[in-house]
Amino acid sequence: MAQPDRHDGQDLEEGPPFAAFYPWLLIGFGAARGVLRGTTHPAWLAGAGLVLFAALYMAAIWFKIKLHRERAAVAALTALGAMTIAMTIGFSGDMFVLYPLLSIVCGVVVPWSRPRRPPLPAVVVVVLGCVGALIAWGRHAGAGNIWAVLYGTVLSGFIVAMILRLISVIRELQETRLELAHRAVDEERLRFARDLHDLLGHTLSVMVIKAQAVRRLAVHDPVRAAEQAADIETVGRQALTEVRESVTGYRGRGTIRELDAARTALADAGFTVVVRHDGPPLPTESDALLGWVIREGVTNVIRHSGGHQCEIDVHHRKGQASAEVRDDGNGSPAVQLPSGGNGLGGLRERIAAVGGTMEAGSRRGGGYRLVARIPVTAREEVTA
Repeated sequence: MAQPDRHDGQDLEEGPPFAAFYPWLLIGFGAARGVLRGTTHPAWLAGAGLVLFAALYMAAIWFKIKLHRERAAVAALTALGAMTIAMTIGFSGDMFVLYPLLSIVCGVVVPWSRPRRPPLPAVVVVVLGCVGALIAWGRHAGAGNIWAVLYGTVLSGFIVAMILRLISVIRELQETRLELAHRAVDEERLRFARDLHDLLGHTLSVMVIKAQAVRRLAVHDPVRAAEQAADIETVGRQALTEVRESVTGYRGRGTIRELDAARTALADAGFTVVVRHDGPPLPTESDALLGWVIREGVTNVIRHSGGHQCEIDVHHRKGQASAEVRDDGNGSPAVQLPSGGNGLGGLRERIAAVGGTMEAGSRRGGGYRLVARIPVTAREEVTA
């Protein structure tokens, strides 16, 4: 069974890392200061409460962002809210700084989607701010402290929720753009298939008819049979020329589509798949060429490796792009010939034509490795 793919370098598309919210726990230092100085009583109970608060804070964010376990995140948030209220009622004073931290977790955990209603995170943080302000008023805090609790709670949670919502919208736009691009490619491929059918349909029909005529005339009229055979050759050569002209601009499916196809093919063949793909989009020709590298490498893995795991790396850094396919098989000699076989040989020539390099051979410690590197000019990167 295939393992979940890794897409290194694409954290922005997936959202912020969960650890990005952990440094905000430093806000709670004001509450911890009273415990450390012994001004909060009983200190051991307050200290234990702060430790539990920090654990629930980190757990809620971990469940939501890292594990995508919505119910566990909500449960941790609920416990965190109860702990915050208990700490502020029981110890008062500096414990009110816990409300902005609770609000940050609300901004992370509470879902945004509420059609035709106010955004749910905003409603929740406003309610929390009012609860905190009421508790501060009940504890006879000053007007400035009451306002600080209300303002800090509402603002911190709402800003976090807005940032995460913005990241989510950007991700949706990126996915939509990629889907539209894939759909355009599929439509172009369908158009090309129809054009090729129209191009060859009539020609092949003529060749079949003439071949039948040659079979009938071969015994009774060899001269006419030879003429018909010559016509078949002429029509065939003309068709070959037309096909070459038609496919001159036709390219491969590109790295993204080939990676999708590779995941499916390798998983069906019983391989564990690990994919790493980073860098900006490739220019069209470079993308197509590396797509052929992935296709050829994956084909060899499935046919010859006899292994269980395949790793595919695609990187695009300024000035160079590369694709690498590795397996843990036996490095079958079937793909270790000097020419590398017709597929690898032709691929090597195409890569060399653009000034790139390709390496193929056994890996140290077992397995096989195919890697291609091609230069990407600044002009190509701008127009990609």
